[in-house]
Amino acid sequence: MRALPTAAAALLAALFSQSAAAGCYVVYGPNKDIVYRAPEPPVDMSRQIHETLPRVAPGGTLVFSPDDFGCELTINKLPLASAASAVSAPGGMRPARADRG
Repeated sequence: MRALPTAAAALLAALFSQSAAAGCYVVYGPNKDIVYRAPEPPVDMSRQIHETLPRVAPGGTLVFSPDDFGCELTINKLPLASAASAVSAPGGMRPARADRG
């Protein structure tokens, strides 16, 4: 009979862990305008936000929600070099290098 409470606890944990993922990421600039809105995070979420967000959106604020309402229309007014390094830099954020030719 001990298996039933354990199974119920495992089911509840699985249900709550799925709802922990964000559905929409919004970055507000220093003037409170939306500079980024998308289902993908604009920064490396494995690191602390205060370490990564200032590199992508100086003075910005990141808000994320499990609700994806309004996120179907992507907005990306972030500087191209910063946005590219946020998404593609493995192991954290690094400044993007431009080829000089």
